[in-house]
Amino acid sequence: MRIAVYAFDAVTMFHLAVPQMVFDEVTRQGLGAWSTVLFADRPGSVSTAEGYRLGGIQGPEAAEDADVVVVPSWFDDGRPLSTALRSVLHNARDRSTAVLGLCLGAIAVADAGLLAGRRAVTHWQAFTTLADRHPDISLDQSVLYIDHGDVLTSAGTASGLDACLHVVRDRLGADAANQVARSLVVAPHREGGQAQYIEHPVPERSSDDPIAHLLEWSLANLREPLTVERLADQAHMSRRTFVREFRSKTGTTPAAWVRVHRLDAARRLLETTDLSIEQIATDCGFGNAVTLRQNFGAAFSTTPTEYRRRFTTC
Repeated sequence: MRIAVYAFDAVTMFHLAVPQMVFDEVTRQGLGAWSTVLFADRPGSVSTAEGYRLGGIQGPEAAEDADVVVVPSWFDDGRPLSTALRSVLHNARDRSTAVLGLCLGAIAVADAGLLAGRRAVTHWQAFTTLADRHPDISLDQSVLYIDHGDVLTSAGTASGLDACLHVVRDRLGADAANQVARSLVVAPHREGGQAQYIEHPVPERSSDDPIAHLLEWSLANLREPLTVERLADQAHMSRRTFVREFRSKTGTTPAAWVRVHRLDAARRLLETTDLSIEQIATDCGFGNAVTLRQNFGAAFSTTPTEYRRRFTTC
């Protein structure tokens, strides 16, 4: 598989390196013949935000036969697309080539018209900019990336790693993604979004933080009924105080947090065991297979059975 990554003046080395690190690791690990190439509006070189000059950059034609085109970031001033990049992205769409807009790269992908009427995510600091330019796009700050199959967008800087690992997982399966993640010493899959990064910092949790203890307890008791009332009692707080403190510490609601971690537990069991769907539903606190399937489908756009077929490692 050939991946073409867009390079431009003032791009950070980290943004440019992330897709190359993840996708080239597939080849280094012997998992597939994947290769990356850097292209720009014209062949030659680009200057990075750190002041380095990178040579050997190819022109737009390098993206013509790519299986994936990546816009790893974008200019801080949110400037309009160049004619060359717009043409590359339109051509990619026309030949059903996957396009990734990582971090601020979502702005460029949106400006090319590839996200019209769709959900998307970008760095939280660019939400207002993207919303003003494309009010028809539904922005979601609760996720690290959104994959429509043909177009993928990701959240803040490090979320590019999550998005690229997701591509590996989608193309090669869970075991391959886990192997790449282990080699790079990163998590193979992270849940959660950017809410905890928006405008308010997350306080450090001390050893006597009741919310921290509650989270640990909840993870160990996912099969139990974890209503807001029960969680508040476990934290020794009133319901109102608990909900306020929980959102302050996690950036989300108790119900949403529990659902995310139940789904994560279900996914791990689907990948690593041969337990029945009904048993997994019980063990993860969904109560029955119907409820698990409903929640799983809403979160991952697939069924537990299909997910197991594609990503099982047992």
